[in-house]
Amino acid sequence: MSYNNFIPTVWAKNIERDLERKLVFAEDCNRKYEGDVKKMGDTVRILGVGKPTITTTEDKDITLPDAETVEDTSVTMPIRHISYFNYLVGDIDKAQASGDIMATLNAESSQGVANEMDKYIATMALAREAVLHAKAAEVVSVDNALKLLDFAAQKLYENDVPADSKIVATVPPWYFMIFKEKYIQLDTNNSEMMKNGKAARYGNIIIKMSNNVAKSGTDSRIMVRTPKAIAFANPMTHVEAYRPEKKFADAVKGFVLYGAQIVRPEEMIVLNVKPKE
Repeated sequence: MSYNNFIPTVWAKNIERDLERKLVFAEDCNRKYEGDVKKMGDTVRILGVGKPTITTTEDKDITLPDAETVEDTSVTMPIRHISYFNYLVGDIDKAQASGDIMATLNAESSQGVANEMDKYIATMALAREAVLHAKAAEVVSVDNALKLLDFAAQKLYENDVPADSKIVATVPPWYFMIFKEKYIQLDTNNSEMMKNGKAARYGNIIIKMSNNVAKSGTDSRIMVRTPKAIAFANPMTHVEAYRPEKKFADAVKGFVLYGAQIVRPEEMIVLNVKPKE
């Protein structure tokens, strides 16, 4: 067989590395998990801890009670989603020798898988636990694009999110263009960041752009959140080469398993918005 030199673990690692560069939503999730996943439906444990009780006294000595057991906020999350690929490559050994062909196929596979994973994480904005800023979608304009972000940040701070926490808003292209127009009018000291047209910082909020922002009908659901709000796990990436029975060619197939879940709803606000018609 011509795919004897194919090393699946190397390909899997390459795809995992590419995924880290391509994922937009997953980058800002709690990805600390443990568990041995071998198939869809297996579970992982998302790691987290609660907050210890703070006691304040005045004009008296401290009498320590028994040490409390801090609540464990870890949650068990089933891995229910799988994205896969399966394509012919002709002669794998020759393709690997040329380098460019296999590298391109690897990159395209990673991009496709990353897109599906990001789409799924974005749907957390439609989950029952997600808190909308308004029941009816608000029309976005230059006048209120920043005010909406301010409102979301205020709600997070009122929910005891520390002022120095990382906050991320992932917006669709149409919102980003409105934001950019307003941003240029403000002429803040972040103009250098705006030049790449892909990311910006507004106050303490990092602005990202993605075509995968969830929609309800024609309304966009923009998540403004900390990295602790959503847990995401991608515990398994598998790739292998094989020889299709009815083809005179080699093929590569692979899959990734993943799951996501809102674990701290108080650290996420969803802007329910739409563009002007």
